[in-house]
Amino acid sequence: MEALRMWRASSNLLGVAASRAAAGASKVAPAARPLRFHVRCCSPTAATTKPPPPPPQDRRRRSASSSSSTSDRESIRAIRLKKVDELRGKGYEPYAYKWDRTHTTKELQDGYTHLENGEVCADVAVSIAGRIVARRAFGKLVFMTIRDDSGTIQLYCEKDSLTEEQFEQLKAFIDIGDIIGANGSIKKTEKGELSVFVKNFEILTKSLLPLPDKYHGLTDVDKRYRQRYVDMIANPEVADVFRTRAKVVSEIRKAMESFGFIEVETPVLQGAAGGAEARPFITHHNSLQRDLYLRIATELHLKRMLVGGLEKVYEIGRIFRNEGISTRHNPEFTTIEMYEAYSDYESMMNLAEEIVTRCAMATHGKLSVDYQGTEISLERPWRRETMHSLVKEATGIDFNSFGEDVESAKNAAKGLLGMKTESSESISLQACSSIGHVLNEVFETVVESSLVQPTFVLDYPVEISPLAKPHRRFAGLTERFELFICGREIGNAFSELTDPIDQRGRFENQIKQHNAKRAAMNKGDKSTEGKNEEDDFSIWNATCFWNGPWNRPTGNAIDQLGKYQGCYCLPSTEDSTITQIQYGTSAPLFFVPNDGAGPACPTKLP
Repeated sequence: MEALRMWRASSNLLGVAASRAAAGASKVAPAARPLRFHVRCCSPTAATTKPPPPPPQDRRRRSASSSSSTSDRESIRAIRLKKVDELRGKGYEPYAYKWDRTHTTKELQDGYTHLENGEVCADVAVSIAGRIVARRAFGKLVFMTIRDDSGTIQLYCEKDSLTEEQFEQLKAFIDIGDIIGANGSIKKTEKGELSVFVKNFEILTKSLLPLPDKYHGLTDVDKRYRQRYVDMIANPEVADVFRTRAKVVSEIRKAMESFGFIEVETPVLQGAAGGAEARPFITHHNSLQRDLYLRIATELHLKRMLVGGLEKVYEIGRIFRNEGISTRHNPEFTTIEMYEAYSDYESMMNLAEEIVTRCAMATHGKLSVDYQGTEISLERPWRRETMHSLVKEATGIDFNSFGEDVESAKNAAKGLLGMKTESSESISLQACSSIGHVLNEVFETVVESSLVQPTFVLDYPVEISPLAKPHRRFAGLTERFELFICGREIGNAFSELTDPIDQRGRFENQIKQHNAKRAAMNKGDKSTEGKNEEDDFSIWNATCFWNGPWNRPTGNAIDQLGKYQGCYCLPSTEDSTITQIQYGTSAPLFFVPNDGAGPACPTKLP
């Protein structure tokens, strides 16, 4: 009993202490609680991999943490909204209409590096603007670091150089994340930091939420992809990736124009999804009362331009494919596809080399790129090997020796790859109807990942190249190549098949294959039943009978090409295509517990 009384007494004391602690905590202003982004350690594919559901106890903790974070944001927003009202009450507009800027931060950093420590360039007046990313106050001095599109610079704010009202405004109303404009002169501090000696300033945009924590930054992969604007503020190198990508696209356009190509635009909404093997997005046109498809390729309409008399055409455009999402695949992406009459795949290889090397020189000034610790040499000429020789080199098997014996080729491939009978790879291999299909399965599984340096893979089997011209020397092959860099395909081209009879036969076979696959994919989906590609291919077959000149088409993925130009050559390079895309497609912002323990919870964005 004595022990019980002691336990009750200690419990009462603990309860009183907890109550006092809670009362003391309630007096702390919400602004004192920093906004924290919860860091989630993950691999490059974490953005597309659904994490396993946490145990019930962990879910409660995560819910409480999320609730606390939301409360912090709301408190900070309320405080900053109050500052907006107070500024307007004092006659200041916190969202300015215009600011006359004389210099960017880079122009100042480049133009005044010669100043000595402690030297002031008082005879030059500068006006600058940018977002505040750091702020430090020391009595009569306030230091701020601002960032604009070109870089960063320090603002040196001294109380004696500002009016008393301005200095108080500087200390009371300005927060990290605000955009500020400042006038003054240039000086280099005693510690050697180039700074703008501020004589006047103005709040241009009052931010209602703070930036991510400076130390941790924004590291949550999913949040980085969803909130690109915050990602670019927290990680300036992300914007550098997009700038480099823009340079690559610009250089491609310059190159194509110098070669005499005409840029054209073809329909994004099409009557049927043709030109590639992919599942399309379907929409409905109300006025026409018919379904339309977002294009999965630009190919067929570009060929019609060629038939019509334009001998050199190309298009840089968005492609839409209703398939998987990963760090290497986005449902919409950018490609360049080009066609040139009176040429073949040999000259297209030369053109591909020229375009890529031009892009490398424009973005790096050299023909070597460091990609994830591997030096990629873009010096010409690039390696050129046939698919058969590369497979033989990697496996020791000569698939030409099987003749027409498809089963022997399948057994050899299955033994080589060590496939289990029930595996999806084994099922895919078993479905191969020709030696060419088996060869391609082995190539994709064994050889592709080893093609690190630029390599043209030549002479694909006719069974997997329905639009390519038959090889002029080797039966059963086509004059087609694919370009590989870092184990990835970044280009595909061939001498175009222009024999309308042969092309019609290949199209009819392809239609049967496509519709059979589509029927299997859409089994049970009434919205796609009965749809096929025959109508559109009939139009294209009719076009073929008008006959265009022999030509060389090429297609390249801009997002892949940009990556190998070194858009990614950053200290922490990721093997990802999504980081090349400003706004990728993401899953809905809903969390539904797998065990049904709670309702769907929408994630609130600021």
